[in-house]
Amino acid sequence: MMFGEKAFELVRELHASGADTLPLYNGEVVRQVLDEMKVLYERNQRDVNSSMNEDSGYLATVHLRHAALERNKRCLLAYLVNRLNRIRDLRWDFGSVLPKEVAESLCDQEAHWLNNYNKHLATYMRGLDGIDLTQEHRPPKTLCLQVRCLQDYGLLELEDGEQVLLKKDTTHLLPRSECLLLIRQGVLEHITH
Repeated sequence: MMFGEKAFELVRELHASGADTLPLYNGEVVRQVLDEMKVLYERNQRDVNSSMNEDSGYLATVHLRHAALERNKRCLLAYLVNRLNRIRDLRWDFGSVLPKEVAESLCDQEAHWLNNYNKHLATYMRGLDGIDLTQEHRPPKTLCLQVRCLQDYGLLELEDGEQVLLKKDTTHLLPRSECLLLIRQGVLEHITH
């Protein structure tokens, strides 16, 4: 049995997917790693308890199993923490509603974490007198963006009450704050010259 192979497979899988994507949560391999850890722990407990009054011949084996347990733990934590960091980054990129393919990649606990994160972020931003921290990651160079509609969207009501009809293949000059989320969602495309 190769100790730690399944745990390292999780890290390799996440690394291979690229930093801007989120692969499907691999619950089956996570369960296999946890089962392996349980077996290692139980064998160590058995060997330590049975060798208390005997010689220390089991000591090297116990150390090896303990090292495998620690490696599995580090790999599992790396897998889980990096997934949560990616989910957090995607939330900032796409807003509170993640694209369908990302949302389907989450396990139940990750979806629950994201829901709580959204609630806490919304509460914090309400305390900032309506400033939406998710709109800009860098200071804007212009207040308006020239955008092209990639799909029929319908009426968009701007903050000043003006309504703009967003139809496929039309171009508009819109306030940056009004169109950034629609650009992230793929409704609009920023036209750069």
